[in-house]
Order: sequence, then C-alpha cells, then structure tokens
Amino acid sequence: MQIIDCAHTPVKDIISTARKVLSSGGLVIFPTETTYGAGVDATNPVAIEKLLAYKSRREGKPLSIAVTDKEMARTYVEINDQADQIISQFLPGPVTVVCKDKGVVSPGVASEFGTLGLRIPDYQLILDIVAAYGKPMTATSANASGKKRPYTVQDILDNLSNTQKEKIDLILDAGKLPHNPPSTVIDTTLETPITLRQGEAAFNAEMTQKAITQSEQETMDLAGKIALQHWNDIAKTGLIIALDGPLGVGKTIFTKGIAKFLGITETITSPTYAYVEEYDYTRHQTSGRLYHADIWKVASAEEASRLGIDEMLGPNSLLLVEWFDVAKDYILSVAEDKKVPVVHIQLQQDGTKRILHISDIETTSYEN
Repeated sequence: MQIIDCAHTPVKDIISTARKVLSSGGLVIFPTETTYGAGVDATNPVAIEKLLAYKSRREGKPLSIAVTDKEMARTYVEINDQADQIISQFLPGPVTVVCKDKGVVSPGVASEFGTLGLRIPDYQLILDIVAAYGKPMTATSANASGKKRPYTVQDILDNLSNTQKEKIDLILDAGKLPHNPPSTVIDTTLETPITLRQGEAAFNAEMTQKAITQSEQETMDLAGKIALQHWNDIAKTGLIIALDGPLGVGKTIFTKGIAKFLGITETITSPTYAYVEEYDYTRHQTSGRLYHADIWKVASAEEASRLGIDEMLGPNSLLLVEWFDVAKDYILSVAEDKKVPVVHIQLQQDGTKRILHISDIETTSYEN
C-alpha cells in the first residue's frame, strides 16, 4: 500500500501514479467533495471483483462511476432530457445521476435493473486523474459496507480488516475532508425523476415523491428499487411497505416486483381471503421472510391484531400491506413500538400509466 500526501506532492506525479495503479487493476482511495472514495477501473472485471471484496456484503447494491463530463458519460449511459438537464445544472457536484446502462462497464457495477449511477465530482484532482486515464473509475465511498463514513484516511483504516487493507494499492491522502453529506442520488429512468437518496443537493422539497410508470415491468422495477433503497432497514429492523389505491390499480403487481427483487419464484397473488401469505427468501447473504397482507376485509383494529402483524416484524422481514388505510392507526402503532420504518405508496391509474405517490412515514420513536 502506497500513501501519497497530496499537499506535498506535485499534481502531475499524483496523476501519473494513480494512472499506473488503475491500469494494473489496482484500488485507489481518493478524496472527493463528499467523502473519501474507492476507485478501480470500472471496465476491468478483475478490478471490480477486488473492489467488491474490499467493500464486503454489498448485497447487490450497485456502484457508480466517475467521469469527466457529459460527453464521456454518453459512452456508458443513455442520457435522456431530464438527465441532461440535471447534469447541466448540478454537475460537477455532489449528485449521482442514475441513467440507463449501455452495458460497457464490467458486471457488478450497474444495478440489476439495468441502470448506472453517474458522478462528475467537484474535485479537480479526480477529474484530472479520470481524464488522464481515459476510462471511468468507480465512485463508491471508501468505507467498508456499514462502517463509518470516511472523512479521513484514519477513518478508513481503523474500520478495515487486514485482508481489506491488503487490497488497497494507493491512498491519496488530502487530510481531513469537510463533513459533507453523501451525494444526492436521482433516478432519471422513469417519466419523472425520483430521489433515491437525499444528500446536500435537494431536488424534492415535498415529503412525498411522485413516480410515473408506463408498464407492469416499470412498476415492478420501481418496487425493487424501493426495496434496495431500504435494504439496510430491512436487515436491521424490518420494513413495512403500505399500499393504498383502488381495486385493480396495481398493488399486487408492485408486490410481484418486491418478490422478484428478493429472489422469490413462487406465484404472487393477492391474499384477499387468506389475509396473509408468507414467502421465505434468500438474497445474496441474507435470508428472511416476505409477508404479503391484504386487509381489505378487516373491520377493526382488533381484527387486525389477530393477524399477528407484531410477530411479523423484525430483522430481515418485509411486511407489504394492501389496503393499508383500513387499519392505518393500528399498524403505525405496532411500527412505532417495534421501531420499524414505514414506506407509504398511494397508487393511481391514468390510462396505461400508473402514478405512485411515495412517502416515508415517521413514527414518534423512529427517525428515518
């Protein structure tokens, strides 16, 4: 492992060394305007495997790539009008723009939904390194999965195993970085952009986001993206996804998307008469259970309590409730008691389109 003090090393020497490390499949720790990042050649499969082993327990979470500008980005992603506007307005800067992947980067970089996150860092040294190298490098944070957000090199090293440290080839040490939040992540692949992670740059002032899907597949993919967005919640405490909307609007289709994301191959149908169906799942290294509840015929909180909802909640569990509003107060009280986050989704039909209003419901004791 080589460590370069950026404050006392000529920029041309830093760029030259980083370029050599990237070209040999090496892993570079580098500073950005948010946190320290971990970079390898995004087109080198061996380097990507090394990075994924370094990060550990990614559980299918995609990587993003750092490029120099919009024109370089076009080689790797499809840039639609809304992505073009966001890139022009906010990049370089702490924003990750999710676009449709063109399949140029190595496996393990893009998401399972065929999308790829794009970064143009507001950090000249990194732009210079990528420009000199001529290919994108990954732009994931340098901490191991689930560990402290890294603002110093010591933050990184203190939370790595010896095996992980051995995978680092070069550290570009720029000292202590400002404690900025991570980048805002905006998905531009639907008709309207949605925020997958809120950072310093705010795109949605409202608590509720609106997503428009134009097919069953888009609805299912969006369901999977929401589950991936809340994967840490699912693993730590469990998660409730609360669905409302008229009959036939697509609540069960949304549930099918969740099941597909979790790797469940059983046929998903609305449990109107059974009230609750249970499905075991294994996704990567995590095993748990999906509970699919239809409470349309539940007449009271007392009836809802007989379903055993409180027993369904816990680490690695996901409870998906159709007709949530029927027993809203009871379910929220259970969620508060169990400290389980709730994502509410109101579905509407508009011709061939589905409109989904998505919001996180905060209970008194749970802060999302």
